[in-house]
Amino acid sequence: MPDPAIPTSSAHGAPSARAELPKQYKPTDHEPRIRQKWEASGAFHPDPSRVLRGEAKPYCIVIPPPNVTDRLHLGHALNNTLQDVLIRAHRMMGYETLWMPGTDHAGIATQAVVEKRLRKEGKLKGPLRESMRREEFVAIVQSFKDEYEATITGQLKAMGCSCDWQRQRFTMDEQCATAVYEAFFRLFRDGLIYRGKRLVNWDPVLQTAVADDECYEEEIDAQFYYLRYPLVHSSLPGGTPLRGVSAHASERRATQDAVPVTWSELRARGWPSNIAPEDADHADDKQAWVTVATTRPETYLGDTAVAINPRDPRAKALRGLSVELPLIGRIIPVIEDDYVVLPAAMQDDPDDAAKDPKAKYATGFLKVTPAHDPNDYEIGVRHNLPHINIFAPDATISDKHGWSDPTELKGGHKLLGLKRDDARKLVIKEFEAHTVGGEGTTPLFAKSVPYRHSVKHSDRSKAVIEPYLSDQWYVKVTDDRLRGSALAAMNPEQRTHASTSNGTANITERKPTTAYGPASTPAASTGDLTFYPSRYAKTFETWHENIRDWCISRQLWWGHQIPVWSCTDAPQDCLDWLRLVAGETCYLTRVDNSTFVCLRRQPELDGDALLIQRRIELCGFRRDPDVLDTWFSSALWPISTMGWPKETELLRAFNPSSTLCTAREIITLWVSRMVMFNRYFRGQDLAASGGLPLRGGRNGPVREAVSHTSSGGSRSDAATQGEFVPGPLPFRDVFIHALIMDGDGQKMSKSLGNGVDPLDIIESHGADAMRFVLCQMTTQTQDVRMPVQKGPNGKNTSPKFDIGRNFCNKLWNASRFALTMLEGSQAASRRSTETTKKSLVDRWMLSRLAAAVEQINTALANYEYSDYATALYDLMWRDFCDWYIEAVKPTISTSTYQRAVLAHTLESIVRLLHPITPFITEALWERLKDIETQPIPGVELSPARIAGTLATAGWPRVEASLRDAEAESQFERLRSLVTAIREVRAQHNVPPKRRITLHTPTSFSPEESALIETLAGVESITTQIAPADSAPFIHEGLELRVSNLADAVDSAAERARLEKAIADADKAIATLQGRLNNPGYAQKAPPAMVEQTKSQLAKAQADRESAKAALARL
Repeated sequence: MPDPAIPTSSAHGAPSARAELPKQYKPTDHEPRIRQKWEASGAFHPDPSRVLRGEAKPYCIVIPPPNVTDRLHLGHALNNTLQDVLIRAHRMMGYETLWMPGTDHAGIATQAVVEKRLRKEGKLKGPLRESMRREEFVAIVQSFKDEYEATITGQLKAMGCSCDWQRQRFTMDEQCATAVYEAFFRLFRDGLIYRGKRLVNWDPVLQTAVADDECYEEEIDAQFYYLRYPLVHSSLPGGTPLRGVSAHASERRATQDAVPVTWSELRARGWPSNIAPEDADHADDKQAWVTVATTRPETYLGDTAVAINPRDPRAKALRGLSVELPLIGRIIPVIEDDYVVLPAAMQDDPDDAAKDPKAKYATGFLKVTPAHDPNDYEIGVRHNLPHINIFAPDATISDKHGWSDPTELKGGHKLLGLKRDDARKLVIKEFEAHTVGGEGTTPLFAKSVPYRHSVKHSDRSKAVIEPYLSDQWYVKVTDDRLRGSALAAMNPEQRTHASTSNGTANITERKPTTAYGPASTPAASTGDLTFYPSRYAKTFETWHENIRDWCISRQLWWGHQIPVWSCTDAPQDCLDWLRLVAGETCYLTRVDNSTFVCLRRQPELDGDALLIQRRIELCGFRRDPDVLDTWFSSALWPISTMGWPKETELLRAFNPSSTLCTAREIITLWVSRMVMFNRYFRGQDLAASGGLPLRGGRNGPVREAVSHTSSGGSRSDAATQGEFVPGPLPFRDVFIHALIMDGDGQKMSKSLGNGVDPLDIIESHGADAMRFVLCQMTTQTQDVRMPVQKGPNGKNTSPKFDIGRNFCNKLWNASRFALTMLEGSQAASRRSTETTKKSLVDRWMLSRLAAAVEQINTALANYEYSDYATALYDLMWRDFCDWYIEAVKPTISTSTYQRAVLAHTLESIVRLLHPITPFITEALWERLKDIETQPIPGVELSPARIAGTLATAGWPRVEASLRDAEAESQFERLRSLVTAIREVRAQHNVPPKRRITLHTPTSFSPEESALIETLAGVESITTQIAPADSAPFIHEGLELRVSNLADAVDSAAERARLEKAIADADKAIATLQGRLNNPGYAQKAPPAMVEQTKSQLAKAQADRESAKAALARL
């Protein structure tokens, strides 16, 4: 459409004398040039002031920031293509559109990759912390990050991503880091960040805690080891308990004086007579034992109890007793817990026993190691058991991190310094060498049996994860100010439970507000968060209903270092001074015997913060060396990228954003946390600015907490009192896209060699071809399969991308042909008598265009990408190329109106296609915008906001009044007839240029006859009887014939064709009759559908009779 300088009477601007488009579309001739054109124009750089002044509605997507660990893969290409489709479509619809780009520092992933590279290059030989200074390593990682960030940016640009590249962010840049430290300070101040000793996933190679999403399960062949623990009395004479877990002399003496429990005594206590403790020596005077089964015998060093199910008939006899751990002599109690699996023989229901894979291995006794097993940890919490960590951070046996009784007297010291596998072997060896009670013939080791089970591994180092007890920082996401506000935000139609509160906070929801500017915001608060497909709302809901506090500390060097300093013996005068200065700049609290100080790190406060930092470090405070979990900064992405905590124009205009497009595996890890953080921090901001004050509480900062429990209890005056009012959502819609699998249904990966590099596809097929295929494959049902094969260049590709390349070639060739007709007809029209009559084919084409625009708009609104691509494919290839262009060839030069319909339809198609195939459409529009035609009432193609760029041109608006049911029905009959004639020509190998004669029992209007002649290669249409050598065919129950085939009719082939037509009709008749004879269908189907089925049956019966008659005549 024309630029604003073009007169309104001209729909496309002034004519331009140009050479024809090249015969072939070569993406490499256009894509680099067009990318430069877009960037130079500023088309992707929105102005937030237009939103705040009410001149435009906002549409915003924040890109899921890719990790700076490697190049982007095809999954990234899919995700970013889908986002770009939405962004480009809304930009053309007139929205002020922001697509915020950026990358993620990906703490553990990047550090692991860089460490691996350094070791491969021989620059790192020993442990990282012993071989390199922190600053030196961070500088190396920063250089690595710069390299891959540039690569990723180049890939996104090559894909055609219309991001605002002037606002590109990185999760560790100064702006985002400011947001991270502000968020940490507020959560710390409000009692929502605490330090606690918990069980975490520990990577012994990288020596850091890792999240569940950074692990994977792998089945391994292992052994179940059966160990005998000797039974002893649980107290000394006088009732002194024997639960010693340290190496103090008194406890060592207690273990030496432990009184064994004999089998006779155990039977007297009620041990069932029908249960023998295996084929071993259990004579009355021998020491009794219990047998535990474990896959990890080395962890027995950290056992603090043996558990038995209270339903076990042996439980009564063991009540009040203990066991003595061999080699170390620790006395631990026998406890009762329902978690313990009963042996299969003891279970009441054999079916239940058969369903439980552990039942056949179970002994009924569970060694409880709270510091090294998640389930044991829970048992330990329930029974208040000690937690004994037996490992060093590198997963070697150690007595320096919690285990303190490896006495030489018993032999436990032999295990110190051993790796897990080596310790396991030695434990088994020692158990085999020793007997129960140190006498008799019953060894401590009973047996081992093969067992295959799943073991958690670190995704980065591939090491087996160690459940590890350590001090970590946590966000109290179980608090309803976070968890509850996220649940309350869900679309009520997608909720399955009504409850949103666990009683920890009083939440009042804010009504939709215009506090962010006069333009309507894409998301408000309660009930706005909607998932597409809706099934993923259940994932979000279930996660929050069962959420656990979030471990946010990582023992790494690459990341945001935790802004907390601690000291166990700080001078009193230093503490007094800190209490005086605490508030806006710092916040302090005490945990056990330590004082923790959190500094607020903002540019405007940095002077004060640095002063405090120097002072407290002189007092002996040391900064926590850990960094924050990557997801902490990612959770702030929708606001940190826009300048938060400052109240910037960008933040006010584009937060809440509109849509998030992401993968299902990070709903819990990223989507959840963005919702919680956005609502929490923006709610505080609105309250502080007076937009909607917090009712019943104070808004100002709290100076110092009275107490802070290590288990995560809230500080008494740190949390805001009264009602908490959540802020807006970070986005309204969440679209979860499918995963791309190879042809065998396997996930694409480097290790499998089945991955496809998007740049390879762009090089071989073009970015548009790739984008079109990815959209066409994206449905809301299942993951998609893409067959992978080696291309001629030896790189992985897929034949599916040929579909996209063929589509682009078809568009180019059709546009080239149409432009020839349009540009050539402009001069011819000045010398001829023209008509402005609306022909049947013009009415049909405009009706099809109107239907397609409606279908496309609906598809985009509902994230139905496949429907969008399919509608465009049918409109461009079938309706426009195959039928309309062919139909208007004889008349275009003499019809002003038809020329306008052709130009407007082509340009509408090009505009509708632009979001999915931006490069080729931009190249075509450079020519289309200069075509001059008359306006078409009902078709609005508004000019580009930035001259010369289709990216900012208006989205086609086609009025519903152009829908013409009569024209569509009439043309559909003609199209069906032409298709039938073309099939006859093909069957008889009639050359395309040969004109044939159509014999028909019915007559056609002159316009219809002209279309049939043009589209079917017909010389004439007659009602006269056809000659004997003509070829019959059936159309709408009537027999028609074509003649003048130049002896092309093959009687045998014609007989076979008619017989097949009869067989097809018989099959259709049987199916339709069966449907109508089904009482359920006749009673339940809509009446219109039943009538349609009856009509189809009548047509099939007529076709059969006509085919039979033709066969008889033949």
